Amino acid sequence: MAAVKPRIKLDKKEAKKGELVEVKALVQHVMETGNRRDTSGAIVPRKILNKFVCTVAGKQVFAADFETAISANPYIQFKFKAEASGPVVLTWTDDDGSTITGEESITVS
Repeated sequence: MAAVKPRIKLDKKEAKKGELVEVKALVQHVMETGNRRDTSGAIVPRKILNKFVCTVAGKQVFAADFETAISANPYIQFKFKAEASGPVVLTWTDDDGSTITGEESITVS
């Protein structure tokens, strides 16, 4: 798979400790469910992003498990409480074990 660069947006790059920070992220992925057949009638194997994790300064702040019903190019939006400055790392894991990672940073005062 070609390198995928997710689109990530934090509603603020600087926050006070305890303040909520909203994250919006979009990643391109086919999200093949494994229920479709190709032109020769063979089943197209399942290939979806099945896990999502967000860490801030190395500490997990949000995680989700995805199932086959999620759309192609999944969009995710959530909030976390700002506790420490550092990288905000978003990681999606594919059925084949490969990962897509994106990163932003936040400064907490």
